[in-house]
Amino acid sequence: MEALQAATINPARFLGESDTLGTIEQGKVANLVLLDANPLENINNTERIDAVVLNGKFFPKTVLRMLLANVEKSANPR
Repeated sequence: MEALQAATINPARFLGESDTLGTIEQGKVANLVLLDANPLENINNTERIDAVVLNGKFFPKTVLRMLLANVEKSANPR
């Protein structure tokens, strides 16, 4: 739990942005990483990303894979 708070609530507090960031609440910025396993059971589950919500826009795993492939292709043009 402390590791997750160190990546979410604590930075928002430090930056003075806890009114808009750091937790999931109505009226806050919707920036989320959705996992398919509980990170409280195993911190390595933070790598099991199922989707991302960035500024309220939903990116499922299939789209994330496509975006990553495009970045990799751009970084290694041949």
